[in-house]
Amino acid sequence: MPQPLPTENFQAVPPPPIPFPTKPNRDLSWKVASSLFVSFRYAWAGLTYAFFTQRNFRIHLLVGSVAIGLSLWLQLSRVEIAVIGLTSGLVLTMELLNTALESVVDLTVKQTYHELAKTAKDCAAGAVLISAIAALLVAGSLLLPPLLAVLGLA
Repeated sequence: MPQPLPTENFQAVPPPPIPFPTKPNRDLSWKVASSLFVSFRYAWAGLTYAFFTQRNFRIHLLVGSVAIGLSLWLQLSRVEIAVIGLTSGLVLTMELLNTALESVVDLTVKQTYHELAKTAKDCAAGAVLISAIAALLVAGSLLLPPLLAVLGLA
């Protein structure tokens, strides 16, 4: 049976202090924004990339712009216009996240096929689809009644 250690000869020694660097170590980071203006330039670069390379982003942008334009023309309330704008913005945000995820997955798996990469991409595309359907339902419920009334069909 093990014998207990005597405690009278031991003194508690505090652990050495952890040195905190005065400047964060960002040696492995790539293109860190040095200012708020640079951060906005990076964000604009992402939007520009999505606009010129992603057909669905352009489609969602066009449909959202038409929905907001129609809501202004039909003189919907500010709250209704805001709801249409927010749901359109949600779709564009989901499309940007989908593009980012697809890029990271492609970077990871290179030119090979992997079932989990397909699942990740499919789920991201599904999220865009759900947000687009929700935006369509919102815009339809807010725009159709006044549009039909203006056209004399209601």
